Amino acid sequence: MKISSKIALAFGLISLVSCSDKLVPVQEDALKPIVITEKLPHDTDDPAIWIHPTDPSKSIVIGTDKDTNGGLYAFDLGGIIVGKSKVLKRPNNVDIAYGLVLNGKKVDIAVTTERETSKIRVFSLPDLKPLDDGGISVFDGEELCAPMGIALYTRPEDQSIFAIVGRKDGPSETYLWQYELSDNGRGIVGGKVVRKFGKYSGKKEIEAIAVDNELGYVYYCDEQFGIRKYYANPALNDNQELALFGQGDFKSDNEGIAIYKKSVTEGYILVSNQQANTFMVYPREGVSGNTNSYPLVAEIPTSTIECDGVEVTNVNLGGSFANGLFVAMSNGMTFQYYSWDSIQELIDVQKK
Repeated sequence: MKISSKIALAFGLISLVSCSDKLVPVQEDALKPIVITEKLPHDTDDPAIWIHPTDPSKSIVIGTDKDTNGGLYAFDLGGIIVGKSKVLKRPNNVDIAYGLVLNGKKVDIAVTTERETSKIRVFSLPDLKPLDDGGISVFDGEELCAPMGIALYTRPEDQSIFAIVGRKDGPSETYLWQYELSDNGRGIVGGKVVRKFGKYSGKKEIEAIAVDNELGYVYYCDEQFGIRKYYANPALNDNQELALFGQGDFKSDNEGIAIYKKSVTEGYILVSNQQANTFMVYPREGVSGNTNSYPLVAEIPTSTIECDGVEVTNVNLGGSFANGLFVAMSNGMTFQYYSWDSIQELIDVQKK
């Protein structure tokens, strides 16, 4: 039986929910979030999760407010706004890394794209203080230089941190640029281009990017075309595409992407089926004998509306999030928190 047929049988009727003056179909028995965050002033887009080093229950979600007068916001696990960055010019996507060395000390960072200035911006965590002296210019010399997607890769062998950045539009090759982030000698984060790679179909844009640090891969959504996979480590000097999957699985846009880790090597890749209000699930490890083969294993209906960005962690955050937290952007200027257990339960049902 096809995944879509299983969903129809398991979740029955479709209802219509009004949002932003239009009717959006949501499955009647879709998963409900445990927490819906406080609303942001303008337009939510992408979340990231920062894990507190000593008390995971004090972890926070960082989310972008995508507007000319937007910024990064911090939410606690109850969805309450607990912090805000300086005003940014249309921040789009955000990601987090741990232990960047500045002035000889390790600092956790959130890095976001600032589309209207063609820069990436770097902030300390959890206090969201700027560390970049106004930002790091990206796609220098390119006509198409408005950044959108971003993912941070921490190389396991030396803990070097890299930002992989996508843009609103670009060439069919070298659509992504990769920057090594480091102290510029003045206690400020600088960025150096170390790689240009990545195919692009030209159908829409590339916004959602995710990195698997342990396995060393980067995945990104070439919207309305498929999900592409490359090596994340620029030192390998290998820019060949490893996999292209998800083609034909989505109603329209394949958007937000996140990786849930069940072990060092196993887990799931989850991708927003934006116009269907569901999430498509693929095996992180591929299939036996072929780590670059990614069959669809489940489709999870949720209450999020037209989700752009997602993030997930397997860390025990306490309470309902003992086996992890799944965060999804939703229309209505909010982010929604789901218990990983509820998602895993539906994956298990559909895999049988």
